[in-house]
Amino acid sequence: MANSLRICSSSSTTTARLNLRAPSSLALSDSPGSDSGLGSISFPLKSLKFSTRQVLKPPHRTTKLVVKATEVDISLSPKVNSIKPSKTVAIADQATALVQAGVPVIRLATGEPDFDTPAPIVEAGKNAICEGYTRYTPNAGTLEIRQAICHKLKEENGILYTPDQILVSNGAKQSCVQAVMAVCSPGDEVIIPAPFYVSYPEMARMADAKPVILPTKISENFLLDPKALESKLTENSRLLILCSPCNPTGSVYPKRLLEEISQIVAKHPRLLVLTDEIYEHIIYAPATHTSFASLPGMWERTLTVNGFSKTFAMTGWRLGYLAGPKHFVSACGKIQSQFTSGASSISQKAGVAALGLGYAGGEAVSIMVKAFRERRDFLVKSFGELEGVKISEPEGAFYLFIDFSSYYGTEVEGFGKIENSESLCRYLLDKGCTSPGRCIRG
Repeated sequence: MANSLRICSSSSTTTARLNLRAPSSLALSDSPGSDSGLGSISFPLKSLKFSTRQVLKPPHRTTKLVVKATEVDISLSPKVNSIKPSKTVAIADQATALVQAGVPVIRLATGEPDFDTPAPIVEAGKNAICEGYTRYTPNAGTLEIRQAICHKLKEENGILYTPDQILVSNGAKQSCVQAVMAVCSPGDEVIIPAPFYVSYPEMARMADAKPVILPTKISENFLLDPKALESKLTENSRLLILCSPCNPTGSVYPKRLLEEISQIVAKHPRLLVLTDEIYEHIIYAPATHTSFASLPGMWERTLTVNGFSKTFAMTGWRLGYLAGPKHFVSACGKIQSQFTSGASSISQKAGVAALGLGYAGGEAVSIMVKAFRERRDFLVKSFGELEGVKISEPEGAFYLFIDFSSYYGTEVEGFGKIENSESLCRYLLDKGCTSPGRCIRG
């Protein structure tokens, strides 16, 4: 007779019967008081409790093992519970489900170019794999790519950094999160102009900081009013997040406005600036991009985030970077070393190739930008002809942030009432896919 284990389950308990055949060479005593080594057994598992008892069945001794499941503690940490799920992701998931069901959907929920990654970048990635460049890199990134980033920032942005002031990460989002976590303490305030990228407030909450939302006006192209900023700053203000060109409005901050903001920032010794420049080269003339760190006195207090996803259509490659004073960058590197470690070695080789395409990405990027501009012009004209629709013409990025509030309260047969931007988007999924402005506004 071989050893065997049989599992029986009910809604409240799980029972396992384990039959152990004693080896013939093992002398077992059946006399009372004898110790055969069998008895109560407890395992260090919170969810299970085991016990055994002897049953004598000639010619073998049998042991029954009873396993009872106890209730598992499924509570989550308060920090996780404080974070809101992304409604943009929810809309994207709904669109994906429709596509998988065979429904034709134009998916516009996630912010990524619909172009393929330029061929020279793809080839660099392929070569990295074929040449065995598939091992871990230094946590901060290879010296090769950090030097290339330093060169790019000097030539294109007018800001000087050394390789030890650069941290390469798995996308610009990770760079932003780590920056917020590195400089914010519990109770600090993170100033966020609205409309904003959906993840900014949650980044603040993950750092136990408080997001402070500063509304902007469509009549002012959704640009931050320096006076409004000054009125909101307190002794707890630690970080101002600026995104230009802006996700989701496409607004571009002119240099003169950034200079006004910098003068206000300079009055507050604790206030740092996180500038998200991921869309810098998707910009439409006559608008131009200015890096906040290039302004007088701002290098020391600016954390510049950029990456490869938007400009080079490399969203899936997951490659971004942070540039700033070494003290802050090293702190972010400490977080990354215990979180993900360095970015993909293959993506870093591809990133070097991307930065080698020429100023602002060269011809490959200019072709994409030209197409984005043509689409922008067509859509701005088309939406502008709709009754009740308000729109601010974007100067960069590839979004339209449109005011459809005049349609709220409308009853739609077979759908119900359109209450807000989220329900409007769910209705529009019959025709395509958008992202709700409420999730971006916060």
